[in-house]
Amino acid sequence: MLDNTKSVAFHTLGCKLNFAETSTIARQLLELGFKKVLFDDSADVYIINTCSVTDNADKECKTIVKRALNKNPEALICVIGCYAQLKPKEIAEIEGVDLVLGAKEKFNIYKYILELKKDSDAQIHSCEIDEADFFVGSYSIGDRTRAFLKVQDGCDYKCTYCTIPLARGISRSSTLENVLIQAQEISKKNIKEIVLTGVNIGDYGKGEFGNKKHEHTFFELVKELDKVPGIERIRISSIEPNLLKNETIDFVSQSKVFVPHFHIPLQSGSDDILKKMKRRYLSGLYKERVSKIRSVIADACIGVDVIVGFPGETEEKFMETYNFIQSLPISYLHVFTYSERENTEAIAMEGVVSISERKRRNKMLKILSEKKRHAFYESQLGKIKTVLWEHENKNGMMFGYTENYVRVTQPYNEKLINQLEEIYLDSIDASGNVLVKSAIFHNTFVIG
Repeated sequence: MLDNTKSVAFHTLGCKLNFAETSTIARQLLELGFKKVLFDDSADVYIINTCSVTDNADKECKTIVKRALNKNPEALICVIGCYAQLKPKEIAEIEGVDLVLGAKEKFNIYKYILELKKDSDAQIHSCEIDEADFFVGSYSIGDRTRAFLKVQDGCDYKCTYCTIPLARGISRSSTLENVLIQAQEISKKNIKEIVLTGVNIGDYGKGEFGNKKHEHTFFELVKELDKVPGIERIRISSIEPNLLKNETIDFVSQSKVFVPHFHIPLQSGSDDILKKMKRRYLSGLYKERVSKIRSVIADACIGVDVIVGFPGETEEKFMETYNFIQSLPISYLHVFTYSERENTEAIAMEGVVSISERKRRNKMLKILSEKKRHAFYESQLGKIKTVLWEHENKNGMMFGYTENYVRVTQPYNEKLINQLEEIYLDSIDASGNVLVKSAIFHNTFVIG
């Protein structure tokens, strides 16, 4: 056991999967006697979990290292995660960094920091990515209302713009037994909602060591998780359209636990661009998935990922995407601007779109997203839904999400934190959130 005065702080960039892994590493270190403190506090060790998807990964990393050293110039600075796997030497050259761990080593960080000293040269422990063929189960408990549960890691897809397979390795999964055990652990912590996470969760079932045979399907996982006692809600994070099967959609439509919220990457509404991206579907299949969801769950929230400015995306092809999305009954967009990545096919493609044009297209789709979200929220007004209230208090207001991912707000009431409450969706405020009333109060008022 270590001296329990040794403190550690964490900063996580990127996706829910990173948050799940940071949380698991934190629990390992707490068991060894470390004391966890906030990142803006003075700590003996700072651990930064990086992301390779963001445009300015290098700049972000430098900024966060500087923040840590401002708090404690003698602190050990450890950088892990996707960017650390892809660019370990560049990170090691950042002033103040002491340790860089790649995809395989990050879960053994305690072995390295026990011996680590504040030296002039950073230590690098980074594997070849094909060595990252094992699965480490993880889950995070962020704001005490929901947990991110990692069920899958890595990706076997070869999308021409993406470095994630280079950063995380082959597709592999947790065992069904282990997922259920972790879900039960979460349920015992009075967590009301689980969000299933992974790199490509629809590919769930490939063995722990990446063997290609599916031990279980994603649909089987969903059916078993539906039976775990004590969990009020389970939310499926991003899932590829070709892997979101009708049987899963039908099951969610009948489930009292799985919520009516789907996030389905599109990336482009142009079939020509989808082919250049080496996506595994065309726009017709995507439209079928959205139509299927709407046919069985009228109030479902449907989120969409889209990339603008991919090489070869002419104005005509961009407008194909814009018009395609405009025609779909979806609820919101996550818009990404294409940026060049080393060791990808797309970086050598012709038809480079100017940065200014990429920004213009991004802005157009973000405006469309706001219109789609507003229309979806308007369609929900006058309905009774269930909200899970969060702990945030912003100017005397509290916030939460309904089962179908409408962000709602009402005056702060500490007693409602982490509680599920039936509410009446009343109106949309100036910030775009939905103002609500207690369903009990509303029904009494209407009946009275």
